Amino acid sequence: MEVLLKRFLRATPIAFANAFNAQSKSSSSSSSYSSAKFRLPYAAVAAGVSGGLSCFYFLSSPNLVHSEQAEEGEIKNIALNPDKWVEFKLQDTARVSHNTQLFRFSFDPTKKLGLDIASCILTRAPLGQDAEGKPKYVIRPYTPISDPEAKGYFDLLIKVYPEGKMSQHFASLKPGDVVEVKGPIEKLRYTPNMKKHIGMVAGGSGITPMLQVIEAILKNPDDKTKISLLYANVSPDDILLKQKLDVLAATHPNLKIFYTVDNPTKNWRGGSGLISEDMVVKGLPAPADDTLILVCGPPGMMKHVSGEKAKDWTQGEVSGLLKEAGYTEQMVYKF
Repeated sequence: MEVLLKRFLRATPIAFANAFNAQSKSSSSSSSYSSAKFRLPYAAVAAGVSGGLSCFYFLSSPNLVHSEQAEEGEIKNIALNPDKWVEFKLQDTARVSHNTQLFRFSFDPTKKLGLDIASCILTRAPLGQDAEGKPKYVIRPYTPISDPEAKGYFDLLIKVYPEGKMSQHFASLKPGDVVEVKGPIEKLRYTPNMKKHIGMVAGGSGITPMLQVIEAILKNPDDKTKISLLYANVSPDDILLKQKLDVLAATHPNLKIFYTVDNPTKNWRGGSGLISEDMVVKGLPAPADDTLILVCGPPGMMKHVSGEKAKDWTQGEVSGLLKEAGYTEQMVYKF
């Protein structure tokens, strides 16, 4: 494990400098947001969950697109293919918390993965055969947390659920095994300075698309966008990549983070309980034309904060705390 962690640190010193200093020993109790009544319905052609439900996908989705790089004639330098499944080899794994693991997949070191900000990928794994003897697959989307400009590898942060078909498949993989991937799936097309202030509400592994946007903003000296993040979890030990987030906030004055947990410890200094109206008012930018609020988390949190997506997985109406605070549909984006 020590050799593996050093390898990760050498490859991505910012992203993982503190992520693996200690392994969590917290209990596996589920968040108040994740009770059974809020579970996502499972669709036959595979709507998927990315740990914290980072994005949803149907085979009819219009968002499975060729990346900008491919459109510019650079498809030879891109590892992803939006039209077919491509195998990626598992290089290494590392445990981040009691139920979350980091998976690094490798490919041609001369190529980039091919992600735009913000987008995710599809993964699939065999799931036996149907009545006609044809292979069945489980399909899930995940948001890579590695730098989109990195060559030769990408990283997935995955929460492993006891009943999760795909997450259990990932947990069973050994270095050298392969996973089939297709993409990218574009979600929110981010451009520098598109808004003056971006607020974010994340729950659990719903942090992954937020991190993608955060790092795109912070690494661009010409992007002056302010970021305010409200991040909810079960316990302090469940906060994924907290030390990394804290370092980013400490070194970038335009990033502010507020943590809240269901089960605070004796020495916890952040918020406690679910995201509240007071947290929204004090921790997010006020409703305005130059404000955008991004939301990603388990269905219960989505319903409580912003309202869930519509039945056809379009954005749907804004409800919950954000509607009560005065945000309109033009000011809110649900991953």
